[in-house]
Amino acid sequence: MSVDGTHWHRQLNRGLDEMGGLERALWAAVAFSLVGDVATTFVGLHLGLVESNPLARSAIDGWGLLGMLALKAFAVGVGLVCWRFLPREARPIVPAALAVPWLVAVGINLYAIVTLT
Repeated sequence: MSVDGTHWHRQLNRGLDEMGGLERALWAAVAFSLVGDVATTFVGLHLGLVESNPLARSAIDGWGLLGMLALKAFAVGVGLVCWRFLPREARPIVPAALAVPWLVAVGINLYAIVTLT
């Protein structure tokens, strides 16, 4: 059994075809919140704030941006594995469970940045 780009392209297209509009919107929120969380975290750190999540703080202290991105990629990867095994009607819970905490983190980060400056 070999793995090539065509296989993964077909798998991705099949997964996208199975999604409804709500689920696609939630995955877009995952992407938006992931970028927002990483960006606001590093802006806050640059301004002197401290990461409150000990796991994220450890990843950032050890590997910087790459550590934070690896941590986020791991979370999304776990979510995708879980998503694949859920019944179709339950699948939107996965992107919601990723996006909501990250959106809250973006809000907290923005508040901390604005009140600092």
